[in-house]
Amino acid sequence: MTKEEVLAKVQEIAAEQLDVDKEEIVLTANIKDDLDADSLDVFEIMNELEDSFDIQLDADESIQTIGDVVDYVQKQLDAKD
Repeated sequence: MTKEEVLAKVQEIAAEQLDVDKEEIVLTANIKDDLDADSLDVFEIMNELEDSFDIQLDADESIQTIGDVVDYVQKQLDAKD
């Protein structure tokens, strides 16, 4: 799966969970500061990503932006192959 495909799925899930337009879900967007996500939002987004990609994600404090999420999901997918 390409980075663009992962980003598209992350955008879809985050936009639905946070009730924002997909266009706001950009790689540089800070999840909490720019997208106003609280810890429950982040938890639910991570759960949706786990289900969608059939991967296991750990709560990682270094994940702050959408780009961090995409890179982390991509790394988990690559490790799964």
